[in-house]
Amino acid sequence: MKLKKRKIKHASIFMLCWFAFLVFLVDGVMKFQTLVDNFGSYAWTETVLLLLVIIPTLIVYKFTEEK
Repeated sequence: MKLKKRKIKHASIFMLCWFAFLVFLVDGVMKFQTLVDNFGSYAWTETVLLLLVIIPTLIVYKFTEEK
């Protein structure tokens, strides 16, 4: 499978920005420890946060048009 450089570039930029925003949001606003208390464990919290980064990144990669 040939990887498309433009798609990878757009998805990578999106992933970095989205990840930075989530880190700011979770640590600064929502307090990571509060999320752990709500979910009950670090594993669930980290899994949800990881999916919140991976899923939108894959969507951006899939729908970025190659020219």
